[in-house]
Parts: sequence; structure tokens; C-alpha cells
Amino acid sequence: MADDEQPQGNAGTPAQPPPQPSEEAGRGRIRYQDAEHTTPREPTLAEQRARIAAEKRREDQHRAGLEAAEAKTKKRRRLMIGGGATVGVVALVAAMYTASEVSNEANATQEYCATDQSGQPGNRDQDQYCDENYVNSHGGYVSGGMFFMPIFLPTGGFGGYNSYRYAYTPSGVSAPPIGSPASGSSFTKPSGSTIKDTSGKTIQRGGFGISSKSGSSGS
Repeated sequence: MADDEQPQGNAGTPAQPPPQPSEEAGRGRIRYQDAEHTTPREPTLAEQRARIAAEKRREDQHRAGLEAAEAKTKKRRRLMIGGGATVGVVALVAAMYTASEVSNEANATQEYCATDQSGQPGNRDQDQYCDENYVNSHGGYVSGGMFFMPIFLPTGGFGGYNSYRYAYTPSGVSAPPIGSPASGSSFTKPSGSTIKDTSGKTIQRGGFGISSKSGSSGS
């Protein structure tokens, strides 16, 4: 056979190259599921647990929000009630104090100077005779809550001492005029009562268990 001769049987037909593998054949295929006909995949155990945990967190957050709102409402209500109660108590105490003051003023005891007759009030005398400074500056002296003023005789000379003490009228009663008997009065100073002197000055304030003193007084 000559070199330029062609093989028998396929004369005139060029040789075909072998088929190449398709590029798409080596790639993964995407399959689309029909929602109407495809059965849903059952969730895994981990997915079920995650879903339950998420639901529980939402419930806990909702419950916590409700509890916080309720607590805030209760606190506001208590503050409003407490504020109203405080105002009411203050107003009540103020009213009681005012009423007590009015009552104490109306029922005040009056303090005045009276002669001492065997331990009982005799007659009312000058208030200055129960003033320590006055008594000491006029030859008298003070001892045991009693004031002793010297007695000067009309003919001259010294005739002893007259004794004086603070006397107290009954509640709401005024002191008798100077020189008048100290009827109903006592040398015992009442405690817890409002006491005024004959000029109207308060020397002891009663009411609510509070007392304040000013000036000097006897027993």
C-alpha cells in the first residue's frame, strides 16, 4: 500500500473526535419542590428543642413585662394612698392641736400671789410680793418656794414677816381682786395645764403632753 493511500472501508470519511463530557453533567442539579404535593420534612430533635426554647423565652418576657407593669401600678397606687393618708393625718393632727389650744386657753389656770394661812391660800395680795428680786431688794427673803416680806409697824420698828406663795385658780377661773379671799384656789401647781399669770402671759403651756415655762413661780 502506498503512503498516500487511505484505509479501506471508510474511504472519504474523516475521523470523528471522541465525545467530550458535558460541563453540566459534572455539576449538581437543583430540584424544586412543589409545596402542594411535597411532604414537609419532619423537624429534627435539635430544631424542636430550639423552637420550644424560643417559645418559652417569649412567654417569660411577656410574663415579666406584665409583672413589671402590675408592680409599677401597685407602687403608684400605694404612693397615692400614702400621700393622701399623710395629708389626712397632718390635717387631723393640726385640727386636734388647734382645738386643744383653744380648749387650753379657755380652761387656763391663773397664777397669783396670795398670803399663806396655815398652808392654805388666804387673800390675794400684790404680785410683786411673790417676785424674788423684789422681795430680796425690800428686806425679805425666799425659802422653800415661799416669799417672806418684812412687817413694818406703823409706829416704827419691825414686827416679823408675812409669808406669801403662788396660788392657782381652778381651771377657767380668774384670780380674785387684790385683798379678796382666795376661794377655791390651791398652792399646788397643776401639771399638764395651761397656766397664765394675772397679766395674761402664758407661763406654762399644756396640751399634747407638752409644757413650757417662763418666769418664776412657786411650788
